[in-house]
Amino acid sequence: MNDLTHLDKDGNAIMVDVGDKDSTERTATAAGSIYMEPETLKLITDKGVKKGDVLSIAQLAGIMGAKRTPDLIPLCHPLTLTSVKVELSCDATRNAVDISATCKLSGQTGVEMEALTAVSIAALTVYDMCKAVDRAMRIGDIRLIHKAGGKSGEFKAS
Repeated sequence: MNDLTHLDKDGNAIMVDVGDKDSTERTATAAGSIYMEPETLKLITDKGVKKGDVLSIAQLAGIMGAKRTPDLIPLCHPLTLTSVKVELSCDATRNAVDISATCKLSGQTGVEMEALTAVSIAALTVYDMCKAVDRAMRIGDIRLIHKAGGKSGEFKAS
């Protein structure tokens, strides 16, 4: 197992120095789901939630979340993202809203945390907008599914 990069030799938290790394095109895609009662999913698809269009607002929240990642995760580098795409879709067979986020940049460090944050914030927004009718919703399966670029190369989840 590799050493943890965010700890120095004494166990103190550090922000990794990426100053000597080459700038390369980097992408990351994350995914997750929020599970709910069938009636809640129908309210979302029928745009019947009183707070507004759940999917559009959650999409925007996910994009905003990716941009604010270093404000939320203490040792993340502030990045100049060149693209953030968040997609939400409803799956009536699983009573779920599925979320994916892809972040891109040309830089010295990866965008995995930005993609994961985008999915998480989008899911939390769905929960917030629908909690008045379904407090038992469950957020889950948030994971990195693809990453490319940088020294470590490509990763694809199995």
